[in-house]
Amino acid sequence: MINKVKKKKAKKKIFLETILVFFIAISPFLYKIYDYIPYNQDGDGLFFGLTLGNNGFPDTSTYLWYLTSKIVPLYLMIFWFLTSRDWWYHIIIIPIAMYAFQMFEVFYDSDNMIDTDNIWWLIPICMITIPSVYFIRITLYDKHVNGIDLEAIEAELEELKNKGFDNKDNFDQEDKCENPQQDEFSTITEDINTKLSTGNLENIFKNVQNRIQGWLQLKS
Repeated sequence: MINKVKKKKAKKKIFLETILVFFIAISPFLYKIYDYIPYNQDGDGLFFGLTLGNNGFPDTSTYLWYLTSKIVPLYLMIFWFLTSRDWWYHIIIIPIAMYAFQMFEVFYDSDNMIDTDNIWWLIPICMITIPSVYFIRITLYDKHVNGIDLEAIEAELEELKNKGFDNKDNFDQEDKCENPQQDEFSTITEDINTKLSTGNLENIFKNVQNRIQGWLQLKS
């Protein structure tokens, strides 16, 4: 039963990879398809029974050239994104979105200008994708270069918590035993903060004021 499941998965994987390889192999021919399809007397292209007009371009050939120059890189980028195992593969979303927005602008934009405002549509995607990839990069750099493994640190903290070191007092007592000078410094600091607190300063000023008033009354 297990072997059948494995064979089924392997068959499905090979089938999908064969499709990917096929479309990658024919990508140069798809890019030049505007030179191969026939055109009628009106200059419209005929493609599998469909009539393709110029859609605002000078001629249909230019329109098809523009489409293929976007479609071919777009699906190649999508294949790269789906099959990549590199840590930075999320950054491929940015060029994918760029080509997708350029095609969207051709089909749905009302003016005759292309490749103009679609760059601004990429800003929200860049604001999400770039920090995410950079965070992954920092994590990997800390782990493999600086030797800082956050998962190991979290596991160690969890182990200490399970042993009963989750109380703050336990850590304070251990810190006091290990650093008596730091404990003495903390006591002095707390004493200074208490003496210089707002309430104490206010009482001191009131006492000084009362004494001055008393002296003035005695002199008068």
